[in-house]
Amino acid sequence: MNLPLTGITVVALEQAIAAPLATRHLADWGARVIKVERPGSGDFARGYDKVMQGMSSQFVWVNRTKESVALDIKTEEGRRALDALLGKADVFLQNLAPGAARKLGLDAKSLVARHPALIACDISGYGSTGPFRNKKAYDLLVQCETGFLSINGTPEAQAKCGLSIVDIATGMYALNGILMALYRRERTGSGTAFEVSLFDSMAEWMSYPAYYTRDSGTPLARAGARHATIAPYGPFKAGDGKAVFFGIQNEREWQAFCARVLEDQALASDPRFSANPQRLANHEALEAIITDRFAGWSSAEVAEKLEAASIANASLNDVAEFLQHPQLHERGRVQEVSSPVGPLHVFKPPLIIDGIEPVMGPVPAIGEHTGAVLAELGLEAAQPGGTNARAYGSAQ
Repeated sequence: MNLPLTGITVVALEQAIAAPLATRHLADWGARVIKVERPGSGDFARGYDKVMQGMSSQFVWVNRTKESVALDIKTEEGRRALDALLGKADVFLQNLAPGAARKLGLDAKSLVARHPALIACDISGYGSTGPFRNKKAYDLLVQCETGFLSINGTPEAQAKCGLSIVDIATGMYALNGILMALYRRERTGSGTAFEVSLFDSMAEWMSYPAYYTRDSGTPLARAGARHATIAPYGPFKAGDGKAVFFGIQNEREWQAFCARVLEDQALASDPRFSANPQRLANHEALEAIITDRFAGWSSAEVAEKLEAASIANASLNDVAEFLQHPQLHERGRVQEVSSPVGPLHVFKPPLIIDGIEPVMGPVPAIGEHTGAVLAELGLEAAQPGGTNARAYGSAQ
């Protein structure tokens, strides 16, 4: 297939989530991604869990369709192999520990100075400058530093995000930078060195709460499952005890909600609720009115009324229910991929392009492609237990 990124070669000295997520999206659409791993142990995300027939769910998520090459880049042989790979690469991405890439001459600026057409990306915790530049960073820790936990959870208790929100944000900004740099190179022939940090990525995602807090003089309150600054928006209990989630985004929807769902047009012009700031200030009274009205209907009836009034609403599914969601299965959003432990079922990438299907290739074993890739480079493939085994790893 003529995939959008066919012909692009990516070399990634990557681990955990942020960098592998960026390169997996490139692999999905045709790029050849060569993942450089430590001989023996590989990417430490391989050990996060063993729930997918012995493989880590997080590793499977971000590493399909890649070739794994095991190299010890601190040895002469390993570094020679990596340098040979870089000579053929269009894109290089690394997320080594703070300062490690620069010591090895593998930071983005150094590499683009040696390979002017290369697109090189450094991913770090806090960036290459500033007082935290040498501080190690993981997802939850950056959630803490950027104030995310202070706005997430209930009034009684802070809570971390249940997803790797910082890693995902960073990986997507790295992907964005790589695609922009590829477009720039197409026009100018020049490579690009750039960096993206977990802290800066989360700072961007924290813009609205930060602006609200700074310019209102009031910290954004933790609101649990309810929206902190829009009302009504969140869970409301129906007569059968089940919660229905819905949200009002504008005054047109508020009018329709009062008239067609609550069947009380006068409520729309009540001074306590006439605009969102007033509804937010009086949210307890508003929620009491809504809950009282909903008590006469089942959750299914409430949802039907909301849908008829074109009010956005949702069921509160758990993950097991999400896995059975008809929207996933009727649209074919789940696909089988191969792996060292057999077939695994994963979600397809969210982009849908007419006439083009993403690659959805296998999840690699550690060093699975070492021999083949080194042979392409004219280097001797490692033999288990041989003199180059530590440098290149085993292709077995």
